[in-house]
Amino acid sequence: MPIATYEQYCDMLDSAKKGGYAYPAINVTSTSTANAAIKAFADMKSDGIIQVSTGGGKFASGQGLNDEVLGAISLAQHVHLVAAKYDVLIALHTDHCHPEKVDSFLIPLIEETEKRRAQGQPNLFHSHMFDGSVLPTNENIEMSKKLLERCAKSEIILEIETGVVGGEEDGVNNEDAPADKLYTTPEEMVEVTKALRPLGKFMYAATFGNVHGVYKPGNVKLRPEVLKEGQAAVAKELGADAENWLVFHGGSGSELSEIHETLGYGVIKMNIDTDTQYAYSRPVVDHMFKNYDEMLKIEGEVGNKKKYDPRAWMKKAENAMTERISQACRDLKSDGKSIIL
Repeated sequence: MPIATYEQYCDMLDSAKKGGYAYPAINVTSTSTANAAIKAFADMKSDGIIQVSTGGGKFASGQGLNDEVLGAISLAQHVHLVAAKYDVLIALHTDHCHPEKVDSFLIPLIEETEKRRAQGQPNLFHSHMFDGSVLPTNENIEMSKKLLERCAKSEIILEIETGVVGGEEDGVNNEDAPADKLYTTPEEMVEVTKALRPLGKFMYAATFGNVHGVYKPGNVKLRPEVLKEGQAAVAKELGADAENWLVFHGGSGSELSEIHETLGYGVIKMNIDTDTQYAYSRPVVDHMFKNYDEMLKIEGEVGNKKKYDPRAWMKKAENAMTERISQACRDLKSDGKSIIL
C-alpha cells in the first residue's frame, strides 16, 4: 500500500476524532527506528504517523554533514519505500520547528514537496509543525497564517502550538516556563481557529500542563479539561464542525486515564519520543552487559563477531521499540482501526 495521500490523511484524522482514538506519532532518527515504527503499526493494524525533528534530521544526515534538511528528506524517502510494502497507512510529519528554524528547515522541506508535485510525484511530508509558542500570540498567529497559506497550496497540513510545553526536548528547554503559559486559554483557541480555519487544514497542539521528557507517574499535572473548555468555546463561537484536531505533546509519565480523557476532547495525535528512546536503548544495555567479554578484543583475544556485529543488538533494539509503539497503539485505541482494512 502506498504511503497515505492527502485525502487519506484527512480521513485518518477525521476518523480518529469521530471514533475517540488517536494515532501515535513516533519521532525517528534512523532507518532502524523508522523500521521499528512501521512494523509496529502494521502489527497492530493501525495507521500511524512518523515524524522527524530538526535534531533527528541532523543526526540522520551523518556527523560529517549535520544537515537537518537532507537527513529529514533521507528518512522520509526511506519511509516512502518501506511503507509501500505494508498494508496500513503511514503519514509523514516534521516536529517542533521554532521560528528561527523556519527558513533553514521548514521552507526547504515545503519547497521539496513543491518540486515533487510539479513532477507529478506525491508529497514528501504530509504535515509540518510550526512551533511559534515562544512568540506573542498575535505574532504566532501571523506566522502560522503565512505558512498555512503556502502549505495549503500543496495539500500539506500545518500543526501549530500556543502555550508552552514544559520540560526539554531536542535542545529546547522550557523547564522554567511560567505556570500560566502551560495552559492554552479558550480565548486563544477561538482566536487561532478564527484566523486559520479559512486558510486550510491544521492541527492544534493546545497545551494543558503537558511536559516534554520523562517523569514518574503523578509528577506531571495535566488538566485535560482545558481542552474540553477550549473546544466548547470554539463550537459556541464558530459551530461544532469547527472543533479542532488536537495534538498531545509531552505524554510521558501521564496517567492512562488522563490520556483517555483527552481522546474524548478531540486529541487525534500523540507525540511519543522519550519512551521509545528508552525502549530502543534498554535491550542494548542488556546485550552489552551480558556479552561484555565477547564484545571486546582484549589480551590477544578476538571477541565474538556474532555478538559485536551491530545487527545483533540493533535487532533487539528495534523489536523492543516495536513493542513499545504497539503498546501506544493499544493505549490510544488506534489498534485494529486502519481506515483501509
